[in-house]
Amino acid sequence: MPQHNALRTAPAIRARQVMFPAGRPGVGALPEHAARTALGIWWADHSLRPRAAAVSCAGYAVLAGDPGATAPEDLAHLAHCYVVTPDRFLPVLGSAFVRIVPWERMIWAYDGPVPAVRPAPGVVVRPLTPADTPEVRALGPDLAWTATSWGGPPGLAASGHGWGAFRDRRLLSLACTLFAGSRYEDIAVATRPAERGWRLASACVRALCADITARGRVPSWSCSRDNHPSRHLAAKSGFRLIHTYVHYALGAPAAATRLPAAATRR
Repeated sequence: MPQHNALRTAPAIRARQVMFPAGRPGVGALPEHAARTALGIWWADHSLRPRAAAVSCAGYAVLAGDPGATAPEDLAHLAHCYVVTPDRFLPVLGSAFVRIVPWERMIWAYDGPVPAVRPAPGVVVRPLTPADTPEVRALGPDLAWTATSWGGPPGLAASGHGWGAFRDRRLLSLACTLFAGSRYEDIAVATRPAERGWRLASACVRALCADITARGRVPSWSCSRDNHPSRHLAAKSGFRLIHTYVHYALGAPAAATRLPAAATRR
């Protein structure tokens, strides 16, 4: 029987380690982050002897194993996620969802350091603290995605994985770890639209990268091939391209697919 959030037994943990190897950059760090924070949704076709498994967090998911062990209804909880999976899963995904859109992506790894950036006068770049929760929340819904992998603004502010650019205590830009793995930390960057063009994001990224490298890890950067501003910021911040891949934007579940009653969110 398919299980959600059930990859906790010793055999299942070993299978998870085989299906989702540690030490991967980009979204490859998602399984480690989800296991560490307990914020993701785990699925397996069997709790003791899984042949197929998925983990999702913050709107992204990784799916691996044997598609023959997967029925379309097992995957309904991945609706509206961006999924990284081998091509062999495309037939079952095609049966499970009304839409699957391939999206070319790029992964960059930090190869810095690069010269420091001096922020605009009156701007202070510093680590986020729990007291900054209202300011992270005040970034609004368009930039809220940066905090979702930490459970929301309070989690991000208290995580020790974010840096912000402040003017008069108002958060203008931030850079944070989106997925923290054992070797790589994949980062996210967001700036208020009215504050773009002042090198605030660059200053936050450089500070965050110094913090990540001090922890003994490597910053990674993921973006769409068509996102030229993101690619430009990555390149000038000391990142080099290491990998390209395709993930799939999933639509709503197909009419014949329903969300299993066992699916729970943590």
